[in-house]
Amino acid sequence: MNDPVSRFSNRVENYARYRPSYPAGVIEILKADCGLKESSAVADVGSGTGILTELFLQNGNFVFAIEPNAAMRSMAEGLLRKSTQFASLDATAEATTLKEESVDFVTAAQAFHWFERDKTRREFARILKPSGWVVLIWNERRLDSTLFLQEYEKLLLRYGTDYEKVRHENVTSEIAQFFSPEHFELKVLENAQHFDFESLKGRVLSSSYMPDQDHPNFKPMLQELEDVFNANQKDGTVSFEYETKVYYGHLSPQP
Repeated sequence: MNDPVSRFSNRVENYARYRPSYPAGVIEILKADCGLKESSAVADVGSGTGILTELFLQNGNFVFAIEPNAAMRSMAEGLLRKSTQFASLDATAEATTLKEESVDFVTAAQAFHWFERDKTRREFARILKPSGWVVLIWNERRLDSTLFLQEYEKLLLRYGTDYEKVRHENVTSEIAQFFSPEHFELKVLENAQHFDFESLKGRVLSSSYMPDQDHPNFKPMLQELEDVFNANQKDGTVSFEYETKVYYGHLSPQP
């Protein structure tokens, strides 16, 4: 499915269970450099199953979770239902439904590369309070720091249906343009996940570009994944190493 909204609909449970969270250091960066307070209102755009939303809720923030995919939004609502600081909205990055100058921070975690950038920039500038911050975050998997990660990357290239086309790294060069004429900062944090085979399989199947069970490559892909796991596991586990990249800056109002 090419539609960025619908392509995750059959991945929701695996996404919620097996995608990595974000380091607590993200909050510390935003406190130190952007003045994040408990009273800061946050619009988490493309909030998915609520992974980043939860980090802000733990900090005491009120979060508007903007998510157009019904299945992912429903999962987040279930996982975060005990919070009184959480509003779940069926909306998009390009049309959040929020009021003008209503939030202190707009965040997008593992999501910005799916947005229509020009419309999104206008919308973010509209809903941000004066001197508000845009924060773009990705957990960027290292591709070749271990033999396992090298072999895993080869598997993705071999079986991914449109992996090279939708990689979030494809939009890195557009980030400066998105913030222009303002400048932005980039901070990088370490992050990691550790998997037995079943959780590694769940992590793979959380990716929208990997074959699902109806695809003819599904079984061959899983067999090769198991072979890669068995060749590289230590004490029954393998590890993903990530660089969590945090881009943050202001947006100038557009004419």
